[in-house]
Amino acid sequence: AVVSTQSTGGILTEHFAGKWPFWLSPRQVMVVPVMPMFNDYANELQRKLHLQGIAIDTDLDDGSTLNKKVRNAQLAQYNFIFVVGEKEQTSGTVNVRTRDNVVHGEFTYEDISEKLSRLRDSKSNLDTLE
Repeated sequence: AVVSTQSTGGILTEHFAGKWPFWLSPRQVMVVPVMPMFNDYANELQRKLHLQGIAIDTDLDDGSTLNKKVRNAQLAQYNFIFVVGEKEQTSGTVNVRTRDNVVHGEFTYEDISEKLSRLRDSKSNLDTLE
């Protein structure tokens, strides 16, 4: 039987309940700066990871609280949320959590970049950072 791309997409969407595995996800990472003064660092991370083929956005809404930005990213089903502030900017790191609010902690840019590329290329259905 011939199955259309549209019905295949529907079957996959239903199977994953909107929680796409990292390698298929159109919303892989959201960068959330804790305050507007860290927007430049958030944009720099976004630019560098985008060049590596990661589907990454930044939430630069200065009117939203940190908790609201994180919650919005979780509701939008971003696989990972990177929270960045003074500590992360100074040390060149990101603080990583998942859409299910599992906190993975702090990673250097190089480390997280490598882990995301490996996760994407593995085509795993598990969003684990190993």
